[in-house]
Amino acid sequence: MKTQYLGLEAINGPLVYLKTPKELSFDEEVEIILSNGEKRIGNVITLNEDIAVIQVYEGTSGINTKDVKTELKGKPLQIKLSKEMLGRFFDGAGRPVDGLGELHDYIERDINGNPINPIARKYPRNYIETGISAIDGLMTLIRGQKLPIFSSSGINHNDLAEKIIRQANIKDDKNFAIVFGLMGAEYETAEFFRKSFEESGILSKVVTFQNLSNDPSIERILMPKVALTCAEYLAFDLDMQVLVILTDMTAYAESLREVSTLKGEIPSRKGYPGYLYSDLASIYERAGMIKGKKGSITQIPILTMPNDDISHPIPDMTGYITEGQIVLSRELYQKGINPPINILDSLSRLMKDGIGKEYTREDHRKLSDQLFSSYSKTQEVRALAKVLGEADLSELDRKYLKFGEEFENKFINQKQWESRTIEQTLDLAWEILKILPKEEWDKINE
Repeated sequence: MKTQYLGLEAINGPLVYLKTPKELSFDEEVEIILSNGEKRIGNVITLNEDIAVIQVYEGTSGINTKDVKTELKGKPLQIKLSKEMLGRFFDGAGRPVDGLGELHDYIERDINGNPINPIARKYPRNYIETGISAIDGLMTLIRGQKLPIFSSSGINHNDLAEKIIRQANIKDDKNFAIVFGLMGAEYETAEFFRKSFEESGILSKVVTFQNLSNDPSIERILMPKVALTCAEYLAFDLDMQVLVILTDMTAYAESLREVSTLKGEIPSRKGYPGYLYSDLASIYERAGMIKGKKGSITQIPILTMPNDDISHPIPDMTGYITEGQIVLSRELYQKGINPPINILDSLSRLMKDGIGKEYTREDHRKLSDQLFSSYSKTQEVRALAKVLGEADLSELDRKYLKFGEEFENKFINQKQWESRTIEQTLDLAWEILKILPKEEWDKINE
C-alpha cells in the first residue's frame, strides 16, 4: 500500500525536505502531488534520522510547504521499456513527448541498472563503421567501447553527432539501434536532430531522450541513467547492437554541481563534488559486452571543455575512465575542416583489437601508424616554415607540407552528407600517402 504525507519542512531549489518517515529508504522513488493535482517525480538522496532530502526532477516551481502531498512508492526510480520505443521521443525522465501516447506492451526496470561483473565482461571486438574517415581509419570505434568526443565552446559538435547517428552501421548486422540523449539543448537543436532522423529514414532505429534548456536542469541528472537503462534492455534483452550517444555531459556535470552545492557538500576541484569521478564512471562503465549475450552497448559521450581546457575536471576524469578520446580542434574548425578532429590528440585504445584482416583490411594497422607518423612530421615542418619561410625548406619538407594540406582537406574533411566505407577510407589514405617518397614510409614494411 502506498503511503502519503501532507506538507513539507522546507524547499531549497530543486530539493524538498520531509520529516523522515520510518518506512522511507535511500534512493526510493517519491511522487510530489501539488494542490492542483499535478504530479512530479523525485527520489531520496539524503536520509537522516530527522529529515529526508528529496530531489524533484521537474523542479519545485509552484510547490509550497503546506498544500502538497508526498507519496512513497516503496521502490527505486523505474522506467517503462518496450521495443515500441524505437522511433519515439521521450523527456529526461523517460515519458513520451512526441504525442503518440504511452507505451502499451512494456516492462519496468530500475534506472540505476546492475553493474556488470568484470568476470562476465567479454572483450570488445569488431568495429562500428561511422562513415567518417578520421574515425574509421585512425581511431576506429570498437563494438562495446566507450569513446568520448571532447569539443569546445563555439565548435558545432552537433553536426558530428548527427553525422555519426545517420551513418553508423555494423556490416551484415541489421539488428542495430541508437539511443540518443540530449541534455541542456536549445529547441532549435532538438528540431535539427528530429528533422535529420525523419529525412534520412533512420528514425525507426533511434530512441531519443531530450532535456531542453528550458526544462528543469535537475532532470539532466536523471537522463543518462534513463537512456542507458533503455540501451541495456535493447542490448541484453533483445540482443541488439546499441550505440549510445550522450551530449552534452558538461551540462550533466553542471547539474550535479548545482545539487551538491544546495546539499552543502564540501566542493572539490572547480566546485564539483568529490564524487564526480565515481558518478561519471557509473555512467560510462555501463557500456560493454557480456559473455553469453549477443548484444552490445557502445558509448560515445560528448562534452564541451570549458575554456578549451583538456585538464578541466570533466574531460580529465572522463579520459581516465574511457578507452581513448576524439578531440575537436578549434584551429581546424576555423580553417573550415569538418569534422575538425585533432588527429594527434585523439586515440582509440581498443582499435588494435577490432581491425586488421579479420575485421577491416590487412593493411589498416600499418597504414594508420604511418599516417600518424607522417602527420606528426608535418607539424614539425610547419613550425620550421614559420621560422625559415617555405622558400628555404628542402624538397622533402615541401612534400610534407603538401601531404599535410591534402590530408586535412581530403581525408579529414568530408561533406556533411558524404559517407565513406572503410575500403574507401583506406584507399584514400594510400592515395594521399603517395605524395611522400616511399623512403619516408618507415611504419610500412614490404
